[in-house]
Parts: sequence; C-alpha cells; structure tokens
Amino acid sequence: MTPDRSAGLAESARALAAGEVTSRTLTEQALARIESTQGSLNAFRVVRREAALAEADAADKQLAAGVRKPLLGVPVAVKDDMDVAGEPTAFGCRGEFPPAPEDGEAVRRLRAAGAVVVGKTNTCEFGQWPFTEGPAFGATRNPWNSLHTPGGSSGGSAAAVAAGLVPAALGSDGAGSVRIPASWTHLVGVKPQRGRISTWPRGESFHGITVNGTLTRTVADAALLLDAASGSHAGDLHRPPALTLTEAVGRDLGRLRIALSLKPPFTALPARLRPDVRTRVLELADKLVQLGHTVVEDDPPYGRIGLGFLPRATAGIAERVREAPHPGLLDRRTLEAARLGRLLGGAPLRAARRAEAVLHDRIGAFFGMYDVVLAPTTAAPPPLVGALHDLSGPATDRAMVAACPYAWPWNVLGWPGVSIPAGFVADGLPVGAQLLGPSNSEPLLLSLAAQVEAELRWHERWPEPAVANSPAAQAGRARTL
Repeated sequence: MTPDRSAGLAESARALAAGEVTSRTLTEQALARIESTQGSLNAFRVVRREAALAEADAADKQLAAGVRKPLLGVPVAVKDDMDVAGEPTAFGCRGEFPPAPEDGEAVRRLRAAGAVVVGKTNTCEFGQWPFTEGPAFGATRNPWNSLHTPGGSSGGSAAAVAAGLVPAALGSDGAGSVRIPASWTHLVGVKPQRGRISTWPRGESFHGITVNGTLTRTVADAALLLDAASGSHAGDLHRPPALTLTEAVGRDLGRLRIALSLKPPFTALPARLRPDVRTRVLELADKLVQLGHTVVEDDPPYGRIGLGFLPRATAGIAERVREAPHPGLLDRRTLEAARLGRLLGGAPLRAARRAEAVLHDRIGAFFGMYDVVLAPTTAAPPPLVGALHDLSGPATDRAMVAACPYAWPWNVLGWPGVSIPAGFVADGLPVGAQLLGPSNSEPLLLSLAAQVEAELRWHERWPEPAVANSPAAQAGRARTL
C-alpha cells in the first residue's frame, strides 16, 4: 500500500494491522497535508504534531507486539468543543484557555481503540452557526470551492475529511452541525441517538439537543468510527442500548417504506427549498425506488416543534457564556442569545423538556407507517465565506433558517439522522439528503445509506487538492505544538 489521502479509516486500520504501513508514516503524512493546507483551508485550531508522532510511535510498538485494536495507529481529528488532555478547548472563542486536565469520554474511547489524535478542528463560537469563521481563527474554507464555507459548526472536521487531511473526524450536532457540513462537503455525516457518543464531562450538552457525531467519506468508515467512539460515562444522563454498527453495513434491508419530506418543518421565519437542491433530492428518491423501496411524499407531524428548540439552545448558550474566561471577547450575537437564554431558562425550558415526550409519541406514530424519512439536509448550497459572519443577530437567524431549516427537529427528538451526498449544483457545490429514523435506528439508517453508496459510489469523487497560501486563503494559522 502507498498511503495517500484516499485511504479511508477502515483501509488505514487494515493496512496497519497487516504491516503494510506504519502509524508513524500515516501520521507524518496527515500532518504534512494539514500543514500544506492550513493557509488555504484553515481546518485546524490546534495541531498536535509532537504529541501525535509520539502516540504513533507507541502504536507502532503495540502493532509490532501483536496488539490489535479497531483503530490502532490511525490518525483522526476531533472538533474543538471536545476535551483533549493537555490542550485548550476554546470552542471557537477568542482568548487564552486552560489546558483540559483529561480527555473527554469520546476522545478517551477513541484512544482506547488505538486512534492517534492529530489535532482539534475549527468551529464557530459555541457551535451556533452553519459557517466556520470568526476573529479567533479566521475562516475555514470548503475544499470543493474555497470561496464558500464548508458549513458549521463542525466545518473544520468536515473540511479536513473532505480534503483527505485525515480519514475521519468527530464533530458535534446541535441543530445539524454534523449533517449540514457533511452535505456541503460531500461526506457521510452521522448524528447518532442522543447519548450514543458521550458528551462527558457534560452529562448532556445544550440541554440534550447537542450530540457528538462522525464525519467520514464512506458509511463503513462511519460505522467503524461510531463503534470506536460510542459508549457511556457514569455521569451521562442518556444511555441508549449498545449497538455494533459495523454489522449493519451490507445487511439485507428488504423493501422499506420511505416518506419523502420536502416541506420545511415549523419555523417562525421563511424558508424555501431551492429548485436545484430539490432536484438532487428527488433524484436520490428515484434511486431508492430503483433499489426496490417504496417512496411516498409525506411529512412528519412536526406541529410547533420549534418551541421545544429555542429555550434549550439559548439556555445552553447562556451557560457557556457564564463559563467563558473572556466574555468581553465574545460575538455580540452570542451575548444576545445568552440574554434570551437567561429569560427562557426557567419555566420555558422546563416546558420544552416536557414537550419532548409528546413529540416522541406523535412523530413516533408516523413511523408506524414508514421506516425512514428522506429529507433535504439543507435548503440551499453552501454560502460564500463571510456572507453571514457580520450580520446582526436577527439577520443571522433569518439567513440560517432560509439555508438550513431541515436538520434541527431531530435534535429536539434526540433520534438518529444520517446525511449522505446527493450530488452537486452550480459552481461544483455539494448538497446532501438526510435519512431520518426513530429512536435507536442507526443500524437501519446506516444499512440504507450503505446500499445507496454502493450504487452511487460518492466516495470515489474528490475535490482538487487544496493549494497552500492561495489568494482566497485567510491568514489564520493553527497553534502547532
């Protein structure tokens, strides 16, 4: 094997176990790719060069001794809202942050599976927006078109995987923050069941709407990373039953009943599905029919589900602002959201939490008629870098809802969703579609995604390699250790 950016997670793990390549080599190559693209893509906030090489050398010793672990020696990245021992967790904010005393549970589990954590990827401030830019680090750019954002808030992880800097990365999803950048960078993005991947040292994140998820090029790699990162900490508030998701890939599905949902869920602001995105989603629906499934246009009974989102999101922002070491450096929109969160953090928040059971019953009954919902991941392709960054709070909200009205209801429900590539629109911009299911339905969703992938083979299409220090690049540089 001659390792390059096309080697995925499973292939890298296989080659390492077979002795065809060393972890030192894979890690050095990943670090070189990161360094050469930091001036153009700007995917990383922290690059752990020396620490990662030391971890790679330790992995090679284990491999030579016959030790076998699922990801032993494979370089991966994590989003900068996850604690990595000895590194700051700035979560997109300006200022100096203390090093985390220990790994968060998801990172601990990755390490236990043998992975080498090469760095922490960029995210917008507290993960609030579907773009990845800000004064703390500059702008992260889309490998498919550097004038456009990769999305957010897990945009750094998405850019890193889409460009082949690393084979896989963890992100987090509170309103689509894994699925949106996955759709805008031609990746598989999995928002698992709430609690599937621990958010510890928080028992839950943003009052249960935010979960940790995965960004990969293939479904098999997504399943492998999910299996490695999944599991509960004793302090977690949500502990779904254990699943082995690698077993789902390639499973015979039979004939599924699929609801095609094109209508945006309840929003207080206008949202409209762009015709070119609609066309790509309809083409994917046609492919599902060709695969033998029944597809019927129908929408889940969302009702006023948005009332269950806003108190949880803004109260979560208020908590993060209270904890911030440099609140005076935060974006004015963050401070506005925190003020609203303090108002909604009492009775409205409690009512929003109570409403979830009603939503589970009502939308769960919809899954008595259908196995899966197919919906657009976003209503539009990725916007230009900077298009949303300097807007006012209300204008940002309007722009977010217009572009991304489809993902957030599944965060309120806490159920799994998978964004898969749906093709490209003008200017070579990727768009995606979501496969959405009821509680603990990751095996079904990944099986269906793998079936579509076998037909469309989206992982074989790559963006042009990023050019270091291109004219479109931001000046931001990762802190290299």
